[in-house]
Amino acid sequence: MRKSVYLLLLIALLTLSSCSGNEQGNAKLDYDQTKKMIVDILKSDEGKKALQDMMKDEEMKQQLIMDQTVVTETIEKTLTSDKGEQFWKKAMADPKFAATVAKSMRKEHEALLKDLMKDPEYQGLLMDVFQNPEMQKDFAKALKSKEFREQMRQVVKETIDSPLYKAKIQDLLLKAAEEAGKQGKSGKEEQGGGGQGGGGGGGGQ
Repeated sequence: MRKSVYLLLLIALLTLSSCSGNEQGNAKLDYDQTKKMIVDILKSDEGKKALQDMMKDEEMKQQLIMDQTVVTETIEKTLTSDKGEQFWKKAMADPKFAATVAKSMRKEHEALLKDLMKDPEYQGLLMDVFQNPEMQKDFAKALKSKEFREQMRQVVKETIDSPLYKAKIQDLLLKAAEEAGKQGKSGKEEQGGGGQGGGGGGGGQ
């Protein structure tokens, strides 16, 4: 059964590849039908099991490693082509798709931004942007907007409600209380020393 699934997947993929290069109407229909067939196969238990077995195969692993450079170059060429740019422009216009991409690459974006913030050239570009009069006007307008204030209120509320923030505030208050106690004790000792000195001077007369 598993071999038949492998064979069916291979035939479907070959058919899909041949149909994708044909731009006629009947080829488009064949492409959609083949695509649906592949999706149905991959969703089936047999299809999932077949893929798992394929990925466990040592020869398949080596082939994937060897072809990694080719795959990367192909993807880069596809993404930077005119058709690729048009695809991404259209795809990123969809809020749901854009949100999914942003969430999936959040860690990579954060790491990239951290590295960029350490780059003097990038810092200079940021300063130029912030010093631009038009940009300053836009920032001022955004800061005064109702949406921004509501967002800031929510951020502040979430920060205050955070257990980590509460723990830090508690530590700061305890340290402040300790410092105040030390200063009060030091002041009393100084006052006591001054009183004793004054008493000694009066006895000498």
